[in-house]
Amino acid sequence: MHTGRLFGTSGIRGVVNKDLSPDFCRRVALAIGTTLPPASTVCIATDTRISRDVIKGAIAQGLLSCSINVVDLGILPTPALALLTRELGFAAGIMVTASHNPPEFNGIKLFTGNSMGYSQAQEAEIEKLYFEQKFRQGKRGTLEQVQNMKQTYLAFIKDKLPQPEFNRHLKIVVDPGNGAAAKFASDIFVQIGINVMSINDEPDGSFPGRSPEPKEDTLQGTVDFLRRKGADLAVCFDGDADRVVFCDKEGFLGFNESIAFISRLAIKRTGKKKIASTVETGALLDLAVKDLGAEVVRGRVGDVAVAHLTRELDAALGVEQVGVYIFPEAGYYPDSIFASLFLLGQLNDAREVRQFFRGIPKLFFEKAKIPCPDELKELAMAHVRENAHLFASDDIPMRIVTIDGLRLEFSDSWMLIRASGTEPVIRVIAESTSQTRTDELVNKGKKIVQDLVEGNR
Repeated sequence: MHTGRLFGTSGIRGVVNKDLSPDFCRRVALAIGTTLPPASTVCIATDTRISRDVIKGAIAQGLLSCSINVVDLGILPTPALALLTRELGFAAGIMVTASHNPPEFNGIKLFTGNSMGYSQAQEAEIEKLYFEQKFRQGKRGTLEQVQNMKQTYLAFIKDKLPQPEFNRHLKIVVDPGNGAAAKFASDIFVQIGINVMSINDEPDGSFPGRSPEPKEDTLQGTVDFLRRKGADLAVCFDGDADRVVFCDKEGFLGFNESIAFISRLAIKRTGKKKIASTVETGALLDLAVKDLGAEVVRGRVGDVAVAHLTRELDAALGVEQVGVYIFPEAGYYPDSIFASLFLLGQLNDAREVRQFFRGIPKLFFEKAKIPCPDELKELAMAHVRENAHLFASDDIPMRIVTIDGLRLEFSDSWMLIRASGTEPVIRVIAESTSQTRTDELVNKGKKIVQDLVEGNR
């Protein structure tokens, strides 16, 4: 991790006391602080991970020693930290989180004073200072603790939501997965007038209720709870609540289905005809907005890349397939709580989502992860690009897209092979109108990567 690049797709992440030691975090903070004017004030918050105070303390020490004032906001969801950075006038915001990664991970995610994630150029400046050890020394900054920012966050998003009233007949399960949204999202939902029941709503960084990554196989307990309680919809957050997914009585609602449905609502509301997304996103999104005359523009993976693309396109919405939503009216940062309330405010019946997709041709979407050490990722991806021709056939034209990883597009399908920026894995994603074709593409992609990784052990 520490040889030229610190930042991945979404900040800096690693296993605590292995990749992410307190001393490493302190020196990263020195580099961050050195990029800011002396006497600037930075806010910092954490998710619920057990390592939060150790990592936060090391970051604060680094900032204080290079003349940066620090305001500690305690445990907060990432969207709240991002918004408060802007609304309260901080020079930058630092979120201590590893998002959806397992409990032993932690990380550092940065936001500018306008609530956007740090750009690649800003990250490169921090990396240069870090590796050259050129840190500013000066008068020690001040440290202040401020708690209970929930109401400040709520007041802002409530003013931006398009609907003043919510359907109180809908019974909504809120599942923060013991993460940063625990006791935060459910309270906001209640205050805003939603009929709420909660599960996994105690802050606990060991994540006892379920994995911090909400997906079909980790949410079965939530679906069972929803059915037992006779609820209509479950709103499920990841570890730091920058992602959200949904379940109903039939089970997991699907990643592509949720972003497609919410994108339709955003296009109808704003009248804008573009959706910003990434190369990981399936064709269901295109099909879902086609009748509205809208276009999906795909760029690099990561919420920061999507935020910049959303602003560049003046898009109605920015989305990532995993459940990231960027609403320009709130700001260019991922806000899962705002996205959930936006959806709930438009629904009369939770069955509307599935009913809409019954009118669209079925697509088969699959993802796979192949373990790959970080130091082998570049070699593995070079090998993949060299072997792209293996996926071609005489009767199906193939288009190659290299915006981020290798995306191969065919008339009936597409696939992506891409090194993860948040985990030591390479992802293979495929989608087709046939399960057989999807499986064929995924298996071919996995074999090419596995052969390279095993050959270099």
